Amino acid sequence: MNYKRLLEIDKPHFSHEDVADVLGIKKESAAVLCTRYVKKGLLTRLKRNLYVRTEALARLAETDLFRIANLLQVPSYVSLTSALSHYGVSSQVQRNFVESVSIKRSKALERGGASFRYFKVRAVLYGSFVKNQGAFIATPEKAMADALYLASLGRYSLDVSSLDLDKLDRPVLIRLARDYPMKTQKLLEQLYEKT
Repeated sequence: MNYKRLLEIDKPHFSHEDVADVLGIKKESAAVLCTRYVKKGLLTRLKRNLYVRTEALARLAETDLFRIANLLQVPSYVSLTSALSHYGVSSQVQRNFVESVSIKRSKALERGGASFRYFKVRAVLYGSFVKNQGAFIATPEKAMADALYLASLGRYSLDVSSLDLDKLDRPVLIRLARDYPMKTQKLLEQLYEKT
């Protein structure tokens, strides 16, 4: 069965070209094969010409899910509680759920049991992220600033009780917050006053 040979693809997600290379077939034939395997439930289509083995999706590493999140909406970077949890700033653990920031539209996507949520921010607020193991992710302070910004607009619920603010570089966070509206800066002040 050709499906077993797809296990030779040594990456969490793959394209028609990858399938064609492993099976020694034309790209067009690989596209037809992928469509058949999606219908059988063997593959999950992430987006056009991007697939993952359905059984592997539930056990992908966090950074693999982060890379997939970056690919599903371009440009975007992982932020908010997903990034805060990754850095140990938030004790909330999000399994198969990734939150990102984008300059395109806000949207939510479900792919094979994994959830990806995107929040639109103004282009001037898009930045301060790094590439970590192939995934674009906000710095801890930027993730907090993004969360406070969206919370100040009423578009995001931030569980303050789960946060360890000592893991953030306060001067860096205050400097980043200057780029955000006054409502966000006041929310940051209130957060530190409570602790």
